[in-house]
Amino acid sequence: MSIFSRMTDIINSNINALLDKAEDPEKMVRLIIQEMEEALVEVRSTSARAIADRKELERRCAWQEAEAQEWERKAEIAVRKGRDDLAKGALVEANKARLAVDSLTEELQAVEGTLAKLNEDVGALQAKIKDAKARQNAIIMRGKAAQSRLGVRRTLSDHNIDDAIARFELYENKIDDLEGQIESYDMGQKSLSDEIAELESDDDVDEQLNQLKARVKQADSPAAPVSGVNQNTNQ
Repeated sequence: MSIFSRMTDIINSNINALLDKAEDPEKMVRLIIQEMEEALVEVRSTSARAIADRKELERRCAWQEAEAQEWERKAEIAVRKGRDDLAKGALVEANKARLAVDSLTEELQAVEGTLAKLNEDVGALQAKIKDAKARQNAIIMRGKAAQSRLGVRRTLSDHNIDDAIARFELYENKIDDLEGQIESYDMGQKSLSDEIAELESDDDVDEQLNQLKARVKQADSPAAPVSGVNQNTNQ
């Protein structure tokens, strides 16, 4: 096996592998866009949960803030009544509420950061989906064109076109030989058309000969005298 034949087999094998792995372009693009839309739904769902968590944290933070203020108010009452022991207990509860407010505020800030990132992700994903839908038809057409080209290449590789052309040329040469043999039998034989054409050619030559004789005769004859020449001279 020659190197060229080996390379041809490798190329044809690769083309067949590509066609076997090829997917329907329209189906694949549609599935990709569907996956992107599903991802967008998931991101939005995560955002909705984060928004719900933020609202819950805001409510709890507000409640703890109100609780801290309420214990401080009670501590003031206890001080006015001379009950320092009760005032201390109220201040302890107020401090607990303040610590809870601080913790909830940190959680709230983390949720806000998550929401900001999710909002960016939603915007970016929406832009990508919009771009993909805008390019969908072009991608599908390119995919179909590529598949068609691969299909044609497979057809050409499955049928030895060069060998077919060589056989065609060989057959054409045989036809040329047959026509040559037929023409060789006709050599030396005149058809009716050929004989009539010769007669027409002879008539043309005869006519040309008569015209030539007339011109020569006219050229050789003496010029006729011009009347009135002597009269003009005598005068």
